[in-house]
Amino acid sequence: MDKHTDHFLLLTSAWLALVALTLASLGLSEWFRDISLLPLLVAAIVWIKGALVARCFIESQVAHPFIKRVLKVFIGIAPIALLATSFFGSTLARWATL
Repeated sequence: MDKHTDHFLLLTSAWLALVALTLASLGLSEWFRDISLLPLLVAAIVWIKGALVARCFIESQVAHPFIKRVLKVFIGIAPIALLATSFFGSTLARWATL
């Protein structure tokens, strides 16, 4: 197997994983909407998807260490914001109106 085909298989499997995670998050939101820990599951899925995109499509593993750190922080912001708004939404809204 040559390098081009190997890279194509990696990208295809990453894309299929992203589709599967998207379908899983849709299923979680439909079937388990009353579970109080659902935001944790959704935040984990968002983090996994971001890490997968950074690793396979942006190729962060070959980037400069500073860029790697910036990407890790950027990928971590969305799940943290999701958890903050889901568990502390009214407090954050009250702080935003001050």
